[in-house]
Amino acid sequence: MKIQVITLFPAMINETLNSSMMFKASKNLIVEFKVIDLRQYGLGPRKQVDDTPYGGGDGMLMRPEPIFAAVIDAKKYAPTAKVVIMTPAGKTLIQSRVRDMASSATDLIIICAHYEGYDERVLSIVDEQISIGGYVLTGGELPALVLIDSIVRLLPGVLGGEKSAEIESFSEQGIIEYPQYTKPREFNGMKVPEVLLNGHHAAILKWQNENYKKV
Repeated sequence: MKIQVITLFPAMINETLNSSMMFKASKNLIVEFKVIDLRQYGLGPRKQVDDTPYGGGDGMLMRPEPIFAAVIDAKKYAPTAKVVIMTPAGKTLIQSRVRDMASSATDLIIICAHYEGYDERVLSIVDEQISIGGYVLTGGELPALVLIDSIVRLLPGVLGGEKSAEIESFSEQGIIEYPQYTKPREFNGMKVPEVLLNGHHAAILKWQNENYKKV
């Protein structure tokens, strides 16, 4: 799976993709990451990527030309890639959608917006708008990393245990994983439930099923 990120802040993306499970996935050739510096497609000697909005208003908007040029180059690397833009106006990301994206392993080109947003004409080359929640951030880099992490961890061979991604929070909508414990058996007067210590798998499974949290 090829995942490309178009951003004005490559260092933010690279730092995370070169760490932990994302690094493992890349090292093991499960996924190929490519970070594209949008500034390289900026206009004129100052590499301009933004401008004032028509009709007035505060802030700056990202111009369409640099984004179009970056996406065209990204498509050369992955011609069938789906183009995604991270935006509060998008459909909220949920686990079932993440699973669909991971199982299809479709190549992705992720656009990180910044400033006050982007020229609406950018959406003509976007296949999907995705939001990670009903709030606004300074840019699309953190949402892009959330999307990448949520997908890549589900790709075969990334997580350690076979069941790690199968039985977990939000596997079913509205369900959060049951409580879990490790050593010591007692800490600050709080004890591990006895049922988890007896090795009776049927009883443990029953306890787990009864203790799933709901949202």
